Amino acid sequence: MADNARRVAVISLGGTIAMTTQTDGGATPTLSADDLVAAVPGLAETGIAVEVHDFRRLPGASLGFSDLLELAVMVATLPVDGVVITQGTDTIEETSYLLDLVTTGDKPVVITGAMRNASMAGADGPANVLASIRVAASTEARGTGSVVVFGEEIHAARWVRKTHATSPLAFTSYPGPIGYVAEDRVRITARPGKCSTIDPRSAASPAQTAIVTVGLGDDGTILQAVGDKVDGLVVAAFGAGHVPMACVDALTDLAKRMPVVLATRTGSGPVLRHTYGFPGSESDLIARGLIPASSLDPIKARILLQLLLMTAATADQISKSFNALS
Repeated sequence: MADNARRVAVISLGGTIAMTTQTDGGATPTLSADDLVAAVPGLAETGIAVEVHDFRRLPGASLGFSDLLELAVMVATLPVDGVVITQGTDTIEETSYLLDLVTTGDKPVVITGAMRNASMAGADGPANVLASIRVAASTEARGTGSVVVFGEEIHAARWVRKTHATSPLAFTSYPGPIGYVAEDRVRITARPGKCSTIDPRSAASPAQTAIVTVGLGDDGTILQAVGDKVDGLVVAAFGAGHVPMACVDALTDLAKRMPVVLATRTGSGPVLRHTYGFPGSESDLIARGLIPASSLDPIKARILLQLLLMTAATADQISKSFNALS
């Protein structure tokens, strides 16, 4: 291999992509990063130099903030052109955005996984790993921040969502992918703006956050109960940022005690700021101290809120960070 070959690090965290079916019929993480890379057909022909790292062997649902913050520090120190992280799909939309917030520089950080484990017919892991390595090694993907590569589509971490429990086409984003891989070539068609970066080593303060989704007939009881147990709260509201009138008093009280972020539960589109004026509308809640999440969905809004609280950010700093997303 040429001395000037592009270098990519593949880091395995576990997940379905690293799972095989056991004798009891259940799939568990058993494959190493070496195993994953060895199963990729055509990798040698790319001319890309690949190094592998086993970091965790956990289901995606069991990854935590400490795992990802430690990983971010490791990613920053690797002398490579790009990084591919393989993990369970359950939390890809969260971990990709977390990594986007805590990594600096132009080096591509690509997150991928598989919906079908390695023991199943049509396992999608090898194809996703190959496409991800191509993206991580490409000059085209530099400066795009953390991205998710699935089914040869490239999704910005800020927008990507898992929208199906089992389909190999589970990952989508609004307003759409920022690029794709075709005929072995990486094509970037849009570049999301880069947000302020949080130093992963500074996120050391203990913090507890939660998401409460409002539903028809809610009266604020659940909001108050959850709010009594956390340091910050994300409200997944109706439409463009609306809640039942019966929830207004509880949210007013909570916003006096902690940061309360107002997001839309719809999955796409922004929280408005001054279109509606009834009690429980977006303008009413913002006037009562809630912080609009702009176009961040509740899951991503919680990631940002959690990290800010872990850095001991003040209420004003938290508000400014979310307002900068507009």
